Amino acid sequence: MGNKPVKKQEREEIILKVVPPLDRAYVRWLTRDLERIHGFAPVNPRAIRPPDHYIEYMCLNGWLDVDLNDPDIAHLFKN
Repeated sequence: MGNKPVKKQEREEIILKVVPPLDRAYVRWLTRDLERIHGFAPVNPRAIRPPDHYIEYMCLNGWLDVDLNDPDIAHLFKN
């Protein structure tokens, strides 16, 4: 009486990974586009002063070793 265990059927499964054919022009365009995006570096990046609560948080955790009020580096943090 009761449920009988089901016999396990042993099957070999072969899983294939099939890649659809890709258009060569599309692949070239995608490669060029990705290189342009990830290789981008601004010529003259603007330095900005982080918000005061970021500065306070960084000082409390010891992540900020630079005095932002130093007149020698004040030109780097123009608002």
